[in-house]
Amino acid sequence: MTRFQSAILATSLVFGLGQWTKADDQEAKAVIEKAINALGGAQKLDAAKTATWKSNGKITIEDNDNKFTSKVTAQGINHFRQEFEADFNGNPIKGITVLDGDKAWRKFGEDTNKIEDEALANEKRVVYLQIVAQMPTYLNEKGFKVESVKDENVDGKPAAVLKVTGPEGKDFQLFFDKQSGLPVRFTATVNDFQGEEYKHETTFSNYKDFDGLKRATKSETKRNGKKFIDVELTEFKVVDKLDPKAFAAPKSE
Repeated sequence: MTRFQSAILATSLVFGLGQWTKADDQEAKAVIEKAINALGGAQKLDAAKTATWKSNGKITIEDNDNKFTSKVTAQGINHFRQEFEADFNGNPIKGITVLDGDKAWRKFGEDTNKIEDEALANEKRVVYLQIVAQMPTYLNEKGFKVESVKDENVDGKPAAVLKVTGPEGKDFQLFFDKQSGLPVRFTATVNDFQGEEYKHETTFSNYKDFDGLKRATKSETKRNGKKFIDVELTEFKVVDKLDPKAFAAPKSE
């Protein structure tokens, strides 16, 4: 069961300590600005910092595809709630993960456990990676240092590449289509549920319009170079107000 829990938690990726600086690399600034405009503009993206979305997909484990559904509520990059349901070879699994600033919890089945210490730091990283990859306005805020690096190809098309240092001091890379400016990939080294480190690579495609905001509706994730998660975004909504209990600890049953 622990292996399945680890796999489900990775769906949080398909999608401050000390002093940090905004992007000061001129090439990086140009890439970020183009991406922001391509996604709908700064005003639309700022409004979307509080949003909900739904998706479904499959996780591949030992060559077996396992279906799941997910619902996310997010406010900024420090408040996040994901509810998911999955089926592994006939074994149904339900879970909730909540990040509320410097507090976090994880619920599987009837049990709710607090996420602390290194696991909490890792959860914060998992959350911001998922959000920042589709919300490049965050790269202009305190907490992220950005620099432009050598262009690469993504699915045969040239992409501008940014090396980003996050709030906790760890690096990741974002790739933007040179022609459209849209985010097409991100890569990072992350830790799974059991603390094991692996290379995460997510590729974005099939952008659609949601009330003037473009979002990738398909993403494919590889784990250490192997097929791992396919996700399809089915709904995305910007919200003005959230339930005050949205980021409360999940109740044990």
